[in-house]
Amino acid sequence: MKNNILESKEIVESLAEQVHLAWMEGRIKDGWTYGVVRDELLKKTPCIVPYNELPESEKEYDRNTVRTTVKALYSLGFCISKDDSKDISSDNSGDGLP
Repeated sequence: MKNNILESKEIVESLAEQVHLAWMEGRIKDGWTYGVVRDELLKKTPCIVPYNELPESEKEYDRNTVRTTVKALYSLGFCISKDDSKDISSDNSGDGLP
């Protein structure tokens, strides 16, 4: 089944964490820092924290980004397959990309 990747909570969660890391990296490059309350003017956000410290609502936002992106790839005719020599649970590179 081609949507099988979305049926794996572990894969969706791992990809959502990567989405958050990419978002956080972009924000930090743009001068944003951690702040208890979001402040556009001061470029502060409470979401510049590790993924596991995010509120569930923010995690779900990242999961939905993953689901939407994967569905879009499938609708464009792309296939996603796993390289069996890779183990997502042991990736220590920081970005999760080859």
